[in-house]
Amino acid sequence: MLGPPGAGKGTQAQRLAQTYGVPKISTGDILRDAAAQETPLGLEVRHRIDQGHLVSDEVAIEIVRERLTRQDVSKGFILDGFPRTVGQAEALGTMMAGRGALVVLHMVVPAEVLVGRLHSRRICSVCGANADPSAPEATRCGQCGGELVQRTDDGESVVRNRLQVYDQRTRPLVAYYRSSPTFFEIDGNQVPDRVNEAMQAAIGQTLGATEESRS
Repeated sequence: MLGPPGAGKGTQAQRLAQTYGVPKISTGDILRDAAAQETPLGLEVRHRIDQGHLVSDEVAIEIVRERLTRQDVSKGFILDGFPRTVGQAEALGTMMAGRGALVVLHMVVPAEVLVGRLHSRRICSVCGANADPSAPEATRCGQCGGELVQRTDDGESVVRNRLQVYDQRTRPLVAYYRSSPTFFEIDGNQVPDRVNEAMQAAIGQTLGATEESRS
């Protein structure tokens, strides 16, 4: 899943994971867990997240490499938040050896739409789940009942900084992957069901081509 903050990667990744029965691997969730711990790495991660910065390639790569050693990824997985740099993409290419096709879904959303989405986004203070965007007046999490709060990195100034960081460091991934036959550009500025349909069509196209090559 490629795309700027606020594009809807997390929501769509969760839906795809449920549809295909594979785990959603979110480096953001893993890093926020680390940030909550009073370890040197956790404190460094928390500082960078609060400032809207990315963690180093080395930290992100090691987190994903360790996660992909677990048994639950044997039938596939959805990556949300990784890779974010060309260096991470190159490392992922090595990790994918022998695992099958890597489908790259690039979500495209206008910048001002992203700012509005992020500034109004809320998460559960207990379980960390994103609030349901279709219920903007809700004050409690639909999953566990915890209080809904704004993420520390979703203030408007931090949001604009995050988008700037994305432009500088992450957009080169589009150029890196664009020539791949399994790269798909998805219009993220439409209702979630339409976005999901486009993603499933792209994945189905790739899986169909893979089956044909084996027969």
